[in-house]
Amino acid sequence: MKILIVGNGARESALGVKLQEDKRISKIFFAKGNATTDNIGQNYFESDIVSLRNLAIQENIDLTIVGPEAPLVDGIVDDFRKHDLKIFGATARCAKLEGSKAYSKKFMQTYNIKTAKAQVFEAYHDAIAYVKNHDYPLVIKASGLAGGKGVVVCEDVLEANATIHKFMIDRIYGDAGIQLVIEDFLEGYEVSIIAFSNGQKLFPCIPAKDYKKAGKGETGANTGGMGSAAPSPEWTAENQIDFEKNILEPTIFGLQEKNLNFRGFIFFGLMVTKNGCYLLEYNMRLGDPETQVLMALLENNLVDTIESCLNGDDVELKFSDKKAVCLVICSGGYPQNYETGFEIKGTDKVEHSTLLFAGASREAKRIVTSGGRVLSLVATGDSFDEARDKVYADALPIHFDYAYYRDDIGKF
Repeated sequence: MKILIVGNGARESALGVKLQEDKRISKIFFAKGNATTDNIGQNYFESDIVSLRNLAIQENIDLTIVGPEAPLVDGIVDDFRKHDLKIFGATARCAKLEGSKAYSKKFMQTYNIKTAKAQVFEAYHDAIAYVKNHDYPLVIKASGLAGGKGVVVCEDVLEANATIHKFMIDRIYGDAGIQLVIEDFLEGYEVSIIAFSNGQKLFPCIPAKDYKKAGKGETGANTGGMGSAAPSPEWTAENQIDFEKNILEPTIFGLQEKNLNFRGFIFFGLMVTKNGCYLLEYNMRLGDPETQVLMALLENNLVDTIESCLNGDDVELKFSDKKAVCLVICSGGYPQNYETGFEIKGTDKVEHSTLLFAGASREAKRIVTSGGRVLSLVATGDSFDEARDKVYADALPIHFDYAYYRDDIGKF
């Protein structure tokens, strides 16, 4: 078999490492890939849909797996299917559940999916008037794709006004912020649940914990993710029942009623409060860094599981009873401005973890930084402490200029 994986993060590195277990696979292409994937397979440096489709045709690719959200929103699945190419991911219509937070919030409200109260705004002055007398804190979200960073928890009206101005007037996230979702703040802890879809049913993985904030103790700016742990340590059997009844089942009903049938991944971003589980957002893809810990614990053959979903068959997901921790090492300044091109040293000293590059590329014999989230270290153990000790021991010898990471990942 030949596989094409679209994306260049640690998520795609984790998929590549998982697929290495399958002896049927003769070659894996990564578009655009990174310094891990070029050791696993072959990096392909074009990323537009037409180029990827032509690659799939020319190389007789048997299966394409899409990592990031942008190609899904842009219709890569629709295009590949027109050319009878096998691909696992959401169609453009389905990907709108991630590509437009306004659309997804309306979907949640229509199908009585448990979520925070919210309103959508397209006019700057209407948004400013709304937050003037609102209770605080409140949450302001850019409706479009903003790389996981277009969400701000505002503590007072001054911060809300400034955030609305940055999103709608300054356009710090481009067109993503010209439409806003402003919703009530929910207090609790976040949980990520990713499910496989076979076109009719959803099959959830074990819950994972994502550390979204840049600073220790979940402080500072939102990021794409500073680390993860699985299974989520706070999650209970009661939470699972609540999630299935009030979020999962009505989502399945809504997808079917709107004919949003797809074969791919769907991500439920949850907030667990004293009043139960609430849905914060849908992502129509695997999460990063959740994928890193889920792939470390998944016991199923990934290709067989995807093939079953593509055929419309049910799947039974099996996960190890071990614990997994992922630590993300970042470029100084991330998620705001940061420099790249710094040589990464000490990775040959990694002994206890799986090293997954993300924002890193190979230049001659050197590996240099090329993004904000540079690499992930993933380890498993019989306890979270054991897994945590492994990733932090392996982080010590790794060095590049301005490197930083949180020191509380996997600590509960």
